[in-house]
Amino acid sequence: MPLHRPDCDDNAQVVVEKKLKEPDRYRVLLHNDDYTSMDFVVGVLCGIFHKTLEQATSIMLAVHQHGIGQCGVYTREVAEARVNQVHFKARKAGFPLRCTMEKA
Repeated sequence: MPLHRPDCDDNAQVVVEKKLKEPDRYRVLLHNDDYTSMDFVVGVLCGIFHKTLEQATSIMLAVHQHGIGQCGVYTREVAEARVNQVHFKARKAGFPLRCTMEKA
């Protein structure tokens, strides 16, 4: 038997608010090495990370000058996929380019 509360309208709808948690974000990073060409890195940044030529060149120079550069910030699944794509493309081309991800 349903519980009837006299202070409630029988036709009232109950709205339950749930706070949705944003998914964790991960930074995808490229690491400098002495073998991977700058042109290849720019190509990876344009092709896999959808950067413009100017953005890709800037990130490539950061990798070259500082040893590391951020390609973007993504959800875990997207970050993992991008890291794997970079490694696959680099190995196929014969480069040891290293790409990692870390929690943002």
